[in-house]
Amino acid sequence: MAQQGDLRVLSLIASATEIVSALGLRERLVGRSHECDYPPDVRELPQATQPRFDVHASSQEIDRQVKALSSEARALDALGVYDMRPGALRTTRPTHIITQSQCDVCAVSLRDVERAVARAAGCNAEIVSLEPNSLADIWEDFQRVADALGHGSAGTRLVAETKARIEAVGEAARDLPWRPTVAAIEWIDPLMAAGNWMPELIEVAGGRCLFGSAGQHSPWIGFDDVLRADPDVILLSPCGFDIQRTLADVPILQAEPRWSSLKAVRQEQVFVADGNQFFNRPGPRLAESAEILAEILHPDRFDFGHKGEAWVAVPQNERRAGESGTDAVTGARPCCGRAASA
Repeated sequence: MAQQGDLRVLSLIASATEIVSALGLRERLVGRSHECDYPPDVRELPQATQPRFDVHASSQEIDRQVKALSSEARALDALGVYDMRPGALRTTRPTHIITQSQCDVCAVSLRDVERAVARAAGCNAEIVSLEPNSLADIWEDFQRVADALGHGSAGTRLVAETKARIEAVGEAARDLPWRPTVAAIEWIDPLMAAGNWMPELIEVAGGRCLFGSAGQHSPWIGFDDVLRADPDVILLSPCGFDIQRTLADVPILQAEPRWSSLKAVRQEQVFVADGNQFFNRPGPRLAESAEILAEILHPDRFDFGHKGEAWVAVPQNERRAGESGTDAVTGARPCCGRAASA
């Protein structure tokens, strides 16, 4: 194990960058992935990875490209959706590399990281691989990172603090007389529902998740599924998209003739949340994610101050497909999942 003064951490996933920083080790980060943007000053670090698809394409086209790259990687043992930048390991000289094996669409695959390390002369970095599928897995990953970096006690504190904030939301929501049904959408075109830890967070916040299952990968769904479920609330938080980028995709849903018949639409219970910064990053800010959900589902009970910054309501008269005003995509910074900033 490297001594404190020797620690040089290369984080290849945004949530790991946030974990390392929350452990008090921000100054030990020597490089980041193209997705890492929090804390804000990590953008100054050398970027070690890059996407192999057009991040500025439409949601449908991004999905098509990602599926093609993933299929090619499996069939030909080729590079996946992302790759390491040439010379990244030589430049950063890490003692530890943090990556993940939960989803090859979310970041550079573990296999590709191992190959890069094997090819890099003189690189003896320890690879710390995370695999978060549920909240329990995320707490284990916090501790795994802390232990690997020699700061186990800081990891224990971080787990306790993050869990306490989430549990406080759950305790306040426990006696609510009504728990609305929620369609949490992780990708709009084509439709994908949120899975993994999101059903747990929705339950904590006083809702009932309709599609995804706790601890399971996010499922593809069709509009007919949404129509049959007729949710009380629809939450749009595509993986890697900020609010403005997601609002630009709302007309895709509104173009569906049956959209206006949904209960959530009629009652103006459709919301857009920042999937770039929250929900899809299994890091310390899942506490804020639970708070955001509570504000959306029970605005008469919860107000943590996230409205307008982390989430917005989509009014019934939001611009329809084909109308002008799609410049809302300006400034979008896709992060993890199917999109990532270059």
